Amino acid sequence: MESKLKVSDYMVRDVVSIPPTYTVEEARQKMINTEFHGLPVSEGGRILGFVTAKELLREINNPDKKVSEIIKDGTVTVSPDMDIDDASRVLFRYGLRNTPVVDEDGMAVGMISNMDIIRSAIEKATPNKIKMLKSFLSQQHDVNIEVRRRVIPIDKLRPTQKEVYADELRGRQYEIKRGLVEPLIVIRKDGYYVLVDGHHRVLAAKEMGVKQFQAFVLEPEHDIELGMEKSADEMGVKTVDDIKIIEGKNHPLVQVATRLLTNKDAGSE
Repeated sequence: MESKLKVSDYMVRDVVSIPPTYTVEEARQKMINTEFHGLPVSEGGRILGFVTAKELLREINNPDKKVSEIIKDGTVTVSPDMDIDDASRVLFRYGLRNTPVVDEDGMAVGMISNMDIIRSAIEKATPNKIKMLKSFLSQQHDVNIEVRRRVIPIDKLRPTQKEVYADELRGRQYEIKRGLVEPLIVIRKDGYYVLVDGHHRVLAAKEMGVKQFQAFVLEPEHDIELGMEKSADEMGVKTVDDIKIIEGKNHPLVQVATRLLTNKDAGSE
């Protein structure tokens, strides 16, 4: 049975907190310079409370007021050993964007956000893709296949997709910067890896100067002929540089999501 994912697997470990002696204006400036919508209030590493952007807005006309005067009694926290699914329920039930992660001694050890919860949900889909691909290849080629997680060089990848969308690349770069580094799925060949899943991620990372990427590697016990690789040959796609980036056209997912928004509606905003 697979072990359940924990809060500690996804939490941000660098806790940005403020002391209770901060003023509303100091807290506001601190929050502006972070990616969070709320900050823990702590003293000596122990959580005393939590201040949100909404609470600071309520006190915008009282810039010299102390944070200790506006924080609520009691703070919703989670533990690093809590299942990620249980943590998601806590954030949902209390309408929280993020909450402190506190150990058994009451010390702040991290922060977990709804973005981290979404990241965990996205990454859960990968094992199912791998299982299906492994089963298909094993039956198709009568071969045993091992799956290992490795860091592989981008310049050793053989793509199987001839084009990607520019808008999706920007989205993938945003995800990578936020820590959503969903591993690639590749098949090991002699001296290179056939890229099955993750073309947008690879190009996004390459544009950011990244030279290697985490991947789930399917390793057949002997070399097998892949139809997807043959198709890539016919399209003239042999390296990542051969992939065409489509500018000025949205990824199909974006088109589906915005199909109810007409040009007239968009122009009126």
